[in-house]
Amino acid sequence: MNYALAADIVLVVHGLFIAFVIFGGLLVVWRHRLAWLHLPALAWGALVVSMGWICPLTPLENHWRTMAGQTPFDGGFIQHYLWPLIYPPGLTREMQVALALCLIAGNVAVYLTVWRRRRRHC
Repeated sequence: MNYALAADIVLVVHGLFIAFVIFGGLLVVWRHRLAWLHLPALAWGALVVSMGWICPLTPLENHWRTMAGQTPFDGGFIQHYLWPLIYPPGLTREMQVALALCLIAGNVAVYLTVWRRRRRHC
C-alpha cells in the first residue's frame, strides 16, 4: 500500500470537509436537501473548533505519514496547514470560540435566507 498517497488522500478529504463546513450553506441555497449533510457537518466543525479538539482525520493522516516514513505533525489540521495562512499570531481560545460563533452565525444567515425563499414559494 502506498502510505504517502493514503495520507495525501486523507489530507484532501479533510480540506474538502472543512470547505464544506464553511461554505456548505451556500450549496444549500442551490440544493435544499444538502442541509441534511451540511447541518451535522457544521455542528461537528463548530464543536471541534470551539472545544479545541483534534479531528479524527488528523491522527489518521499522521498514522499514514508515519507508515510512509514521513514525519507526522503536531496539533490539528487547521493548526498545521491553515493556521499559518489565515490565523494571526497569538490566537487565543476566546478568539477560536469567536471564530466558531462567526461560522455558525454566517450559516444561520444563509439558512434563514433559504427558509424565507422556500416559504415564499409555497
